[in-house]
Amino acid sequence: MLPLEGIRVIEFSHMVMGPTCGVILADLGAEVIKVEPPGGDRTRALTASGAGFFPALNRNKKSVVLDTALERDREALLELTDNADVVIENFRPGALDERGIGFDTLRARNPRLVCLSLKGFLPGPYEKRTALDEVVQMMAGLAYMTGPPGRPLRAGAPVNDMMGGMFGAIAVMGALMERNTTGVGQVVQSALFETCTFLVSTAMMQKAITGVEPPPMPGGRRSWGVYDIFTASDGVQIFVGVVTDRQWQIFADILKRPDLIVPEFGNNAARSLAREKLIPMVQEILGAYTVSEIESMCEKAGLPFARINKPWDLLDDPHLNASGGFHDVHLTNGTPTRAPALPILLGDRRPGLRLDLPQVGEHNFEILGREAPGKEAAE
Repeated sequence: MLPLEGIRVIEFSHMVMGPTCGVILADLGAEVIKVEPPGGDRTRALTASGAGFFPALNRNKKSVVLDTALERDREALLELTDNADVVIENFRPGALDERGIGFDTLRARNPRLVCLSLKGFLPGPYEKRTALDEVVQMMAGLAYMTGPPGRPLRAGAPVNDMMGGMFGAIAVMGALMERNTTGVGQVVQSALFETCTFLVSTAMMQKAITGVEPPPMPGGRRSWGVYDIFTASDGVQIFVGVVTDRQWQIFADILKRPDLIVPEFGNNAARSLAREKLIPMVQEILGAYTVSEIESMCEKAGLPFARINKPWDLLDDPHLNASGGFHDVHLTNGTPTRAPALPILLGDRRPGLRLDLPQVGEHNFEILGREAPGKEAAE
């Protein structure tokens, strides 16, 4: 039994934000029906940095193909939502209304429906602007805080699309809980810009407290003496943090370097001020060890450390593999692969895989009683 078992979700979305919301609800047990246009979600055919969108975010879903330009298919979609609990959409403002399948129409037929709209901006002066993850990272200051001074840098993952979808899922679950009391659904929203604003809230509050603008992360003065990336003797990079005076004593002990316990480095504030001298010293010391030796020393001593990995290195990560961190899925061409699971536990369970990545229109007959367009013609 999963928390959202018995909840039917119609996912009318594409790219990252909507599918992220859908896969969260699906992994938690909802029946998520992905409505695709003829030929399938265009995300299926993306290349380069978009090639991973569909396989990462569409497990545990059923696929139906409907052409909303056709009256028969629009009526089929309306009938689907009549028996649904949730509808998700992330198209441009007004797109569904133009086809006669907007939220007002859907909720007039089914007042219990929870409708989630995922947009670039919540209602306000910007709401009709076109937004992308990169756009809002620039607008909200995340790119400013990520890159070196004067060189704003986009984060290396679609963080706002994915977190925006996550906040959308939270809003949906909140609306479903409220429906238990009121008996009616509502329209809820999540947006990229507001998501990114939430992400940079700690920097905003830092300025409010100190009165000083925090510099970009790569150019800022570290609060801790040792909180850096070092290169081991075998050329592998590793992050090591020493953030308390007790950890500094342990660090000096495991390295057998009593010369580090001197007044110049006597407390964290002193070490932070002495970083220009201290960090090259630590690099020279750690540079005499292999990365495995440094990892072993830090783990035994309880010091924070992390080898600098590439995302695909994680497929061989012993912790993730032992803790159920991946689902075994097949790409739609049949190639087996693994995709990260939701990062949560329900009691002692990780939400599992119930359905592999769907083929285009794979569930048309099961759900609509007729085959997907194109398949009908082929038969």
